[in-house]
Amino acid sequence: MSKRALFLAPLLLSLAACASTTKVMLSSPRPPVDPATVRVYTAVPPGAVQIAQLEAQSAVGFGTQGQTDAAMRRLKNEAAKLGANGVVLIGAGAGGRSPVGLSVGGGSYGGHVGGGIGIGIPTQQKQANGVAIYVPPGAERAAETAPATP
Repeated sequence: MSKRALFLAPLLLSLAACASTTKVMLSSPRPPVDPATVRVYTAVPPGAVQIAQLEAQSAVGFGTQGQTDAAMRRLKNEAAKLGANGVVLIGAGAGGRSPVGLSVGGGSYGGHVGGGIGIGIPTQQKQANGVAIYVPPGAERAAETAPATP
C-alpha cells in the first residue's frame, strides 16, 4: 500500500464519522417502524404523541443539497428507530463550519531547499432539527372531518 493511500484512508474515515444524530427523549419509545413510512410535518397533528427531540447532521462536505437530504434522512431514520411515524420539522440548513478543514499541499525535502503550497478548502455540515412523533391511526382523518368551531 502506498504512503498516499495510508494517508487518505484515515482522512476519509474521519470525514465520514463526522455525521451524527442526537436525541432528547420526551416519552417512551415505541417498536421500530420502516423509515420509508415516516412522514414530515410542519406542525404537530392533533392526537400525536411526542417521542423525542432530534438533531441530525450530515457528513462534512461543501454545503450541497445532498448534505441537507442526508441530514433529513438521518432524522427520519432515527425517528423510525424510536417507533415514530412522523417528524415535525423545526429547521434544516447550514450547521455552521465544520471543525475539519481539507487542505492540499506539496513540497520537497532532502538536501535541497524545501518549499510548499497549501490551499484551504472550506467545509461545512448541514443540520436538520425536529420532533419525532407518533400519530395514531385515524387521528388525522378525525381532525380533518371535525366541525369548525364558531
